[in-house]
Amino acid sequence: MLKRELIDSTQIEDGVLLELFSHGRDFMIVLGRNELMSTRMRFSEEQLAEMTIDRLAKPDARILIGGYGMGFTYRAAAAKLGEGAQIVVAEISEAILAWARGPMAELTGESLSDPRLDLKICDVAALIDDANDGTCAKFDAILLDVDNGPDGLVRAENNRLYSRTGLAKARDALKPGGIVAVWSAAPDPAFRKRLKDAGLAVEEVGVRSRPNNKGAHHVIWFAQKS
Repeated sequence: MLKRELIDSTQIEDGVLLELFSHGRDFMIVLGRNELMSTRMRFSEEQLAEMTIDRLAKPDARILIGGYGMGFTYRAAAAKLGEGAQIVVAEISEAILAWARGPMAELTGESLSDPRLDLKICDVAALIDDANDGTCAKFDAILLDVDNGPDGLVRAENNRLYSRTGLAKARDALKPGGIVAVWSAAPDPAFRKRLKDAGLAVEEVGVRSRPNNKGAHHVIWFAQKS
């Protein structure tokens, strides 16, 4: 029986330790007892990008992805968007990108050299603020998968993203018709209400973690600016 093997770990904040494990040919990133992501269960993270882009119907969209992780959402977006698109990815941990280029290089391939990619080592909230103060252009979509749902599991600071104020900032950082899409491991009626309270038209979609309609049940909220 194959055992899970620790490859590397990184501390992103005081007391917050992320660990990269391998299990045969699979990889997983773990926070304590929480498996944040895994190569075995990636479909819903890919759907976060694909379903958002389908709703935009804009091949040259400018999108912001919060969290690189294992790159599932980013690579799905890159495959779906056209040559004129811009994909801004905010990742707070340089170690995560080192894992992408090192132990998971086969999974990553050449995707990080895509000319449409603007990869930034920063908090995604900072880029939302930049779009609001005119430092950078607004986005057609903001895709958030930085925690296991709308609460600050990985970083307490992430709670501000899911607050009424944070959602209003995300809304204002969008172009007209833009979409805030949020991935979650479970439903959250209170968060859905906060999205609506921010003046966004909300669609909640259930997605399985595997493409064969098996695996865990996940949720994606698509909240569109009028």
